[in-house]
Amino acid sequence: MHSLRYTNAAMVLVFAGSLVGSGCATKKYVRNTVDPVSNKVDQVASQTNQQGQTLDATRKDVAQNQQDISATRETARAADARAGDALTAANLAGSKADQANHGLEELRNTVANLDDYKPASAVVVPFGFNRYLLTPDAKAELDRLAQGKDQWKRYFIAVEGYTDRLGSESYNDALSKRRADKVVQYLVSKYDIPVYRIHEIGMGKDKPADDGRGRAANAKNRRVEVTVYSADASLASTTLPGGTNQ
Repeated sequence: MHSLRYTNAAMVLVFAGSLVGSGCATKKYVRNTVDPVSNKVDQVASQTNQQGQTLDATRKDVAQNQQDISATRETARAADARAGDALTAANLAGSKADQANHGLEELRNTVANLDDYKPASAVVVPFGFNRYLLTPDAKAELDRLAQGKDQWKRYFIAVEGYTDRLGSESYNDALSKRRADKVVQYLVSKYDIPVYRIHEIGMGKDKPADDGRGRAANAKNRRVEVTVYSADASLASTTLPGGTNQ
């Protein structure tokens, strides 16, 4: 009876030990099997996060590159436009230079044969006291002069500005030049007369049209004399401004 009791107790202890041993084995199995998998999953997740961050950074770089490319294209278009404008300006400057050279050549020929040029037409443009702007009457005189422009071939225009005797010499010299400038500007802008065909000078109070001292004399002296000289015999005139004969 006692031996049977000891035998059952021993079996219980063996079974309990086997359970304990089995439990320890199970935990070790779990650690050896599950933990590496969990670590691998964590590693993959970390790599995935890094790849996601890298992908986001790449997308940002691509977007920035696209903006840079667009900006570069706009800069290139602007540069092309500026280059086109510069080329147009250069062509225009070249054309003007050619015209100027042609005009200078004509001017040289004019000077070389100056004795062949005779007065063909002339007007006297009046000005008010201390004024240099063109009045309607002054413009009418210039319009009358320019009516024969299409008949002029070999020609040049002399523009001489004058003042009355009032005021200082330096002031009158400058005023007479401003009066002549306005006449030249009107002829060039309205009638497209080449500048190189115009000879301009401000004479101040010199060479008065009237030697008197009164208001009437001063009014006559405030003037610009405009004379067209031509080398065409058919246009040459024997009458100078003021009605005097050559």
